[in-house]
Parts: sequence; C-alpha cells; structure tokens
Amino acid sequence: MRKIAIYGKGGIGKSTTTQNTVAGLAELGKQVMVVGCDPKADSTRLLLGGLAQKSVLDTLREEGEDVELNDVMKGGFCKTLCVESGGPEPGVGCAGRGIITSINLLEQLGAYEEEQNLDYVFYDVLGDVVCGGFAMPIREGKAQEIYIVVSGEMMAMYAANNICKGIMKFAEAGGVRLGGLICNSRKVDNEEAMIKALAEKLGTQMVYFLPRDNMVQKAEINRKTVIDYAPEHPQADHYRELAKRIDENEMFVIPRPLSIDELEKLLIEYGIAN
Repeated sequence: MRKIAIYGKGGIGKSTTTQNTVAGLAELGKQVMVVGCDPKADSTRLLLGGLAQKSVLDTLREEGEDVELNDVMKGGFCKTLCVESGGPEPGVGCAGRGIITSINLLEQLGAYEEEQNLDYVFYDVLGDVVCGGFAMPIREGKAQEIYIVVSGEMMAMYAANNICKGIMKFAEAGGVRLGGLICNSRKVDNEEAMIKALAEKLGTQMVYFLPRDNMVQKAEINRKTVIDYAPEHPQADHYRELAKRIDENEMFVIPRPLSIDELEKLLIEYGIAN
C-alpha cells in the first residue's frame, strides 16, 4: 500500500487534482482511500457525487467514541473510499487536531488493515500548511510520498519551495520523500518550462503538466470528476495519464529547497518578473 500526501498553495486546485487523479487510479483497478485533511470537508465531494460527507469530528461530537468504520467512511466513484477529517466548531480549537484525531481513529478502526485491500491512501492536506496537525502526514510517517500541486504563479512557487523545506526537515526521521511536482496550469507565460526548471533545481521532477480547461469547472458544477462526467474528453485523458505517471513513479527524493534569491532569479529568467 502506498500512502501519498498532496500539498500545495491554497486555491491551486489541489483537491480537484487529487480527486481526478484518484478517479484515474480507480479506473486502473486500484483500490484507493481518500482522507480529506481540510476543515471545509470538501476533499471527496466529486468522488461522492456532491453528497455531504459527515466528517470524523462531527461524527465523534454527535455519537461519542463508540463509532464504526462505516460511520466515517463512504463509498464513492469506482469503489473509492472517502473520509473527511473535518474541523472544530468555528472559533473553537485547532483545525490541525482534527487530522491527528482522524488518522488515529482510522488506525484504531482498522482502515489500513490488509482486509481492506488498499493499493493507495491519499491525504489531501489544507493549503501549504506544514505545521502542527497539518504536518502529521509528513512528521509521523503516515505518508511515504509527497506530491506538490503548483503553477507558474509566483506565490504557488514560493509555497512549493516552503513545503519542500518541511519535507526536508522530516525526511530523515519519518522516511517521507518528494515524488514530484504536478503543474496545474494557470496559463502563465513559459509555465511548463519554468516548473520543469524549478523541479530540476529542487532535485525532483515535474510529474505532469495539466493544461487549463473549462471542462474541469463544468464537471465540478455537476459534482463529478472529469473522468466521471466527461470520460471521452481530452482533459479526462490528462488525469488518466497523471494517475499512470504516479502509479509508475520510482523517483523519490529529499528535496533541495531554493533560497529566496534563487527562486526570484528563476522567475526573472523565465520572464515573469520583467
């Protein structure tokens, strides 16, 4: 079983990319569980057809400690398994604690045991937060592979670089490694070449370049992944290829984060700061 965490700047399309990639893996016959690690609890809605998934924390608040796996896990597209950690009541407590509570509960309930026959577990983690509970997939070795969703926008690249600093910090203790960058295009000038260059400087790879396409938004409005909503569309094939690249990936590294000067030099070199 491969345990993967997806990080990236808030608003970069991380949850959408994760769910579409998971749909691609499920089509390949892989058994995949998705654990949403965002208080908004929106990491599985496309796989569930928009159904509101009761989060782990909400379930514990309403039903107490006596819960079963089926109370917090729902079946989604192509037999995917979906869990949402959820968060505290607004203004109360730390959202990161929800991730810790959820992952610990899933372990106690046997979600990762052999009888589940899981090929993959995906953790969809809030934004670029690599502290507290949000760092749990990295810090405590819950995930072995990290993929960073990025674009050619300056702040997305800054965030990716900061996430690499977190991976580097926890790599020796937890054994976590960076699997690569996924470029979710924003149609920035020289975007593909720039992200490839960033990946090379970080000591990793650009796993895939996802072109921008309005079909992604159309599928989301219809509460589905692109593979489910428009299986014959070219964008669906892009997600299938991304899933295949991840499935076949064998390049896992401890990244080499850039200094701010190096990062800005890269931006200038590719014309973004001109």
